[in-house]
Amino acid sequence: MSLDGFTFEESWDEKRRRAEKIVEILMRTHPREKLLIGDPYRTLIHCIISQRMRDEVTYRVWEELFKKYGDIETIANTPVDEMREFLRKRGVGLWKTKGEWIVKASRIILEKYGGKVPDDIKELMKLPGIGRKCANIVLAYGFGRQAIPVDTHVNRISKRLGLAPPRVPPEKVEEYLMELIPKEKWIYVNHAMVDHGRSICRPIRPKCESCPLKELCPYAKGLVRDEDIK
Repeated sequence: MSLDGFTFEESWDEKRRRAEKIVEILMRTHPREKLLIGDPYRTLIHCIISQRMRDEVTYRVWEELFKKYGDIETIANTPVDEMREFLRKRGVGLWKTKGEWIVKASRIILEKYGGKVPDDIKELMKLPGIGRKCANIVLAYGFGRQAIPVDTHVNRISKRLGLAPPRVPPEKVEEYLMELIPKEKWIYVNHAMVDHGRSICRPIRPKCESCPLKELCPYAKGLVRDEDIK
């Protein structure tokens, strides 16, 4: 890993110590009693629905989908057009694509993996609609594995905190976080940063003055700017 691209000077040891303090504070500030959905398949379907969707809509549609269709066998045998119509009527964006992904991914899991969602990131990413972020979400929230899903919140906050260079892509952000944060805490990073991004470190008008991380944050000190972040 390189220190190139950061907007301020800091050694790896300094960055690692700061990262550990940041995660400890985030975990205290944004605790969650339950981290897992507990079912890899339901987690996977939730992630497909969630893309570019508000959380409250995603959760409602996800619950309705499993109430109506029940299990992977029923979903896999549902016509794609029917699943698309189900999503469209409930206001899901990209309903045509997501309807196809849900049905086709379910069929592949049944036919290729014996009805069990694979627990390998490379195999997960072969499924329709599953990129690296969703694969890590399935590993973390479905299987309870140590993984760091990088969504828009994690990407933005990691760069504001100076834990990743401001212009690297999300998959590189994941690599920096994995390098800087102890593995036993990886599973907490996504939920804590997401909660932090919704409540304090918002995309527009972040609440830096009331942020518990402000003494550890280069963004709060003017060392990282929004125009630096890609």
